[in-house]
Amino acid sequence: MTTLDRDETHTPAALPRPVVPGRPLPLRVAVPLAVAAGLALLVAFPPYGVWPLAPVGVALLAAAAHRRRLRAGAGLGFLTGVAFFAPLLAWTNLHTGYLPWVLLSLLQAGYLALLGVATAWVSPLVDRARWAWPALTGLLWVGQEALRDRTPFGGFPWGRLAFSQDGSPLLRLAALGGAPLVTFVVALIGGLLVTAAWRGWVTARRRAAEPTTAPGDAAPGADGPLGGPARPGGAAARPWTPVVVPAVVAVALTAGGLLVPVATAGSGDTVTVAIVQGNVPRLGLDFNAQRQAVLNNHVDATIELAERVAAGQQRRPDLVVWPENSSDIDPLRNPTAGARISQAADTIGAPILVGAVLLGPDAGQVRNAGILWRPGTGADLGQLYTKRHPVPFAEYVPLRDVARMVSKKVDLIRNDFVPGSTPGVVRAGPTVLGDVICFEVAYDEVVRDTVTGGAQLLVVQTNNATFDVAEARQQMAMVRLRAVEHGRPALMASTVGVSGFVAPDGRVSDATGFNTREVVVRQLRLDDGRTLATRLGWWPEVALAALAAAALVGAAVLRRRQRVRPG
Repeated sequence: MTTLDRDETHTPAALPRPVVPGRPLPLRVAVPLAVAAGLALLVAFPPYGVWPLAPVGVALLAAAAHRRRLRAGAGLGFLTGVAFFAPLLAWTNLHTGYLPWVLLSLLQAGYLALLGVATAWVSPLVDRARWAWPALTGLLWVGQEALRDRTPFGGFPWGRLAFSQDGSPLLRLAALGGAPLVTFVVALIGGLLVTAAWRGWVTARRRAAEPTTAPGDAAPGADGPLGGPARPGGAAARPWTPVVVPAVVAVALTAGGLLVPVATAGSGDTVTVAIVQGNVPRLGLDFNAQRQAVLNNHVDATIELAERVAAGQQRRPDLVVWPENSSDIDPLRNPTAGARISQAADTIGAPILVGAVLLGPDAGQVRNAGILWRPGTGADLGQLYTKRHPVPFAEYVPLRDVARMVSKKVDLIRNDFVPGSTPGVVRAGPTVLGDVICFEVAYDEVVRDTVTGGAQLLVVQTNNATFDVAEARQQMAMVRLRAVEHGRPALMASTVGVSGFVAPDGRVSDATGFNTREVVVRQLRLDDGRTLATRLGWWPEVALAALAAAALVGAAVLRRRQRVRPG
């Protein structure tokens, strides 16, 4: 037994601490479990997509941190976070060097360290009521994600448990309570798994000790259902019932997701939409230096589509969607760029949603925008969306002087992107679009605001030229969840891929390759209805996070009672 484990189970009289019945797992077991938890979570996400491993990773961390001292819980959670986030976010180091990737990964791992602390903290509640372990696990994960999604500088929701379930029956739960409900149920299933596994471990320990005990007596020091004293009869007569029941409930919950009704197609008018993925000459940060070539790629691909339409080989689209950064030359100020976009719109005979970088409003500022370009009339300034959530240290630099001391690369961002103030509701002829740009798809309220504003079709404009296919597939998983959450058809348009259409039930159609030039056209049924998740908004997350806070308070009360209890 390690020194840490001895400290956790033997409290000096001079320094009274809470008396937690039973023992934690040996540290030599808990550390590998924590690392395995992070790796299991990683493999649950795209590009691997083995979604059943998400609750397994939750279970492994819960087992590792249970009954530990708080600093040990923090350390184990941090190990899980590093094993998970460092490879998950490896695409951030492709063109910016290792330092931003390392700092971002460590920051995100810090939130799982807090989760490890919280898991250790609520151990007395778990030991007091074994049925509470699954629910507590789910609540703590939702609370951790709620904090991580908002702090610092607006948060970074990448790697939420819900985003690992794009191929799972649990994805359908998004229609009831959005991403927070999906995360809660995934972690709840992980709690059921750890409850079953812990009981199996306890039973195995008891059986190993049985030869040294009298018939019918519990082994000296043996744990009860969750580590407390073994009870005569009941569970002892059916030793595997507490193992089988949580496992069966976990499987039933997962399969039960299939019973949640979701639409397979919209119920409104039919429109034909084209996605133009023009590609870039070279991947990397210098795509901005290639901005004329990138614009030309999208114009030329659109004109080629118009030629196929004229030849009767393709249906004329009602709308064409270009990705983020398809025109990094401000077409409102540069007549040549504006003329080229007008040429494309006039030739295809349909409005184009252009992803453009616009200068201003003040000197030294720029905007990341989606602007509707109509045939015959050009830019429609009344249908312009400015990205509401620019990415810190990528599109603007907070605390620039401090950041420069960490990395000189912050000066690659010469002009700060300024945020927009209104949701991305764009009216494009027969279609009302809900436009979000790049990482905004990860933020619940940014997407929901477009739907409550009347959006019938969700559009995600993105630029993956500085990343890789893993990042693009992780982003597509988010689009799938948003389509189910709001019962809307959706699409993702990328400069280099992956682009594609998503049905309201999360199915992907016409997905493009990565680093290729492609144009895909599809008929879509629009939708005006609202799911329960859309109507409830952020209340499921508020309720679950409040219950998580209540659990932490309840654990504090119980720990205080244990501290002052005689003996």
